[in-house]
Amino acid sequence: MLNQLALSIEDARRMADAARAEAKKQGWNVVIAIVDDGGHVMYLERLDGTQKASSTIAVDKARTAIMFRRPSKALEDVVAGGRVAVMSLSGVTPVEGGLPIVAEGQFVGAIGVSGVQSSQDAQVAKAGLDAL
Repeated sequence: MLNQLALSIEDARRMADAARAEAKKQGWNVVIAIVDDGGHVMYLERLDGTQKASSTIAVDKARTAIMFRRPSKALEDVVAGGRVAVMSLSGVTPVEGGLPIVAEGQFVGAIGVSGVQSSQDAQVAKAGLDAL
């Protein structure tokens, strides 16, 4: 029998609540996306006034974080360092704001945020991640 952890919808909501609180505290309009370990959307929220494109971008950042098992910023850094071939990888969004969710050493999902500067997106995503 396999012993795998799974991200619950309650976990996703708790993370989203914390991320939303951070965004509102800062006065930032963002989209918060939370995906499971397969990159499937579990939760998506676009705060009022956030550009519509951020709905797709937040999901893409989250999917990048879970599929590559690292923050999306790590891939952004690789591209910025000159390894532009990374841009051709399927499913990569090398832009800061996506963080993997790890529980007991297992990758169980990811959170992605989009709507403001990438470093600010990451700040909101980290607030959500810290809620777990």
